[in-house]
Amino acid sequence: MIRVVLPSPLRALARVGGEIAVDVRGDVTLGTVVDAIEAQHPMLRGTIRDHDTRKRRPFIRFFACERDLSHAPVDDPLPATVVAGTEPLLIVGAMAGG
Repeated sequence: MIRVVLPSPLRALARVGGEIAVDVRGDVTLGTVVDAIEAQHPMLRGTIRDHDTRKRRPFIRFFACERDLSHAPVDDPLPATVVAGTEPLLIVGAMAGG
């Protein structure tokens, strides 16, 4: 199981209190994890990535093992500690403004 920490607005939308766990079959990549999140929590479809292009939303960032994975290719394998369930994948809502 892959542990995922969602930002507060997405936790509220999905009606979950904290970290979620998703089951990913095969390669564990950003793309397959987001697929599993959307399958398990259909109300999150289109909130993490665009419906049509499937690209990450501009104010969403991905972190794991103290690394920013936001601009990594979606088919790159996630770190082994995320795959093992030791470390979570963090999905963060970025802030903007001045």
